[in-house]
Amino acid sequence: MKTKKILNILSVTVFSIASNYLNAQEKKYVSEVWTADLGKNYKNPILHADYSDPDVIRVGNDYYMTASSFNEAPGLPILHSKDMVNWNLVNYAVEDVLPAKHFSVPKRGDGIWAPSMRFHKGEFYIYWGDPDFGIYMVKTKDPLKKWEKPVLVMEGKGLIDACPFWDEDGNAYLVHGWAGSRAGVKSILTLNTMNPEGTKVLDKGIHIFDGHDKHPTVEGPKMYKRNGYYYVFAPAGGVATGWQLVLRSKNIYGPYEEKIVLEQGSSKINGPHQGAWVDTPSGEDWFYHFQDVDTYGRIIHLQPMKWEKDWPAIGKDTNKNGIGEPVLTYKKPNVGQSYPIVTPSETDEFDGEKLGLQWQWSANENIVWSSKLPGQKFLRLFSIKVPEGEKNLWNVPNLLTQKFPAPNFTASTKVKLIPEEAKEGKTAGLLIMGTDHASLVITNKPDGFYIQLRKAEKAEKGGEEKILDETKLNGNEAYLKVHVSEPNGLCQFSYSENGKSFTKIGEVFQAKPGKWIGAKVGLYSLSSAKAPRGGYADFDWFRITKN
Repeated sequence: MKTKKILNILSVTVFSIASNYLNAQEKKYVSEVWTADLGKNYKNPILHADYSDPDVIRVGNDYYMTASSFNEAPGLPILHSKDMVNWNLVNYAVEDVLPAKHFSVPKRGDGIWAPSMRFHKGEFYIYWGDPDFGIYMVKTKDPLKKWEKPVLVMEGKGLIDACPFWDEDGNAYLVHGWAGSRAGVKSILTLNTMNPEGTKVLDKGIHIFDGHDKHPTVEGPKMYKRNGYYYVFAPAGGVATGWQLVLRSKNIYGPYEEKIVLEQGSSKINGPHQGAWVDTPSGEDWFYHFQDVDTYGRIIHLQPMKWEKDWPAIGKDTNKNGIGEPVLTYKKPNVGQSYPIVTPSETDEFDGEKLGLQWQWSANENIVWSSKLPGQKFLRLFSIKVPEGEKNLWNVPNLLTQKFPAPNFTASTKVKLIPEEAKEGKTAGLLIMGTDHASLVITNKPDGFYIQLRKAEKAEKGGEEKILDETKLNGNEAYLKVHVSEPNGLCQFSYSENGKSFTKIGEVFQAKPGKWIGAKVGLYSLSSAKAPRGGYADFDWFRITKN
């Protein structure tokens, strides 16, 4: 056992040395619209962006986070931090959502649900459940580089929210929840044995907890071990209204004692649950969780945590009922030193050889959708034909979007439309995407180029996209802008031909969340089904600013 522990310490140390070098190479970005770092303190949420169902681990002095990504590609974002408050988006664990052909078209709300990340014997593992196909695993020795090809660990319908656990005796386990929409049953947690490599489940599993009586919709389990107890941290009660449950037992199969350790109480933080227990090298304990804020998605909070009689106490027990409530500000974790402010990238000047990591497509990427050549200081999106019979953008795969980054922000871009031989039917512009969507676009007609404001309501149900307003332009390029503000994502579009004086267009649009995700902002370039092939749009930049 001592030899194994020494080897594990060495692997962490070697990785930390390598990661310190790589971290120095990371591009640092500081958002204009949301930072959580207050100096000695921090404010919640630490990420005001839709990193749903987060899991976080510490490896040496480095912290890593991943989150649900559903049908969006690339999938499984990898975020890195040195101080638990400032996070940088550094990679994705999967390039394509699997099965690749199935997700070559948008399958909104399907795909990668509630992942778990673990570090075991020098390797990073992520497990996730796809409710239609089963539980997958992907791993790597270096989270900043390309991850290995995912493995289907357990095939089946309704298998979700998987978390691996390697015990001290070398035995491997997998705990998971169930999607009622596919399995016909939910609110139970099941434990399976795995091979030591973590690539295959070995049995049908045993239920270790049933939440039907007091903890409906128990899901998202995360398994840990401390002081001889097996712990399962699991959210219950539903995404927007639930609480954080913790189970413990001396036997991995139970029976498990139960305790609610975090709830909204008198705080403003609804449904505080589903996340990760993380410690620091100095011995502090912390808990990450999300809060569902509708249009803005599931945003990430960090709560102080301590152990009392071998139970976790999270947040602050304001009303002295033995259950913690979330805090909005707190002193930063003691990680031994201070680190500069950094946030996930938002603005993209399109000067590099690749798109910024903040961008995702609505389906697995097709290489013909875009072009980004070396030295090319703009992004070219080709005019891809809308699938036959589509009335809106819900089933369009080549939408390039990113998360809403704050309650209040402005997104802007400069676009030039080149329709080539087409006299009409080419469209490109700025998009707010959700179950309702709106976009400000430049489009061509036989008599010239026009700015149009478009909107579709109930897009997932086939609601038709309509043109709300249009104005003829002097040329084929324009500056497009949308200002997003509270409450709940009110969007005002505007445009300009000179980049200085902007004209508001249309009424305020109420953004709506997507399926299991928040609203997204981004770019697209399309062609009508009847227009001749060809055409493209060049975007000079995309910027997120205060105004």
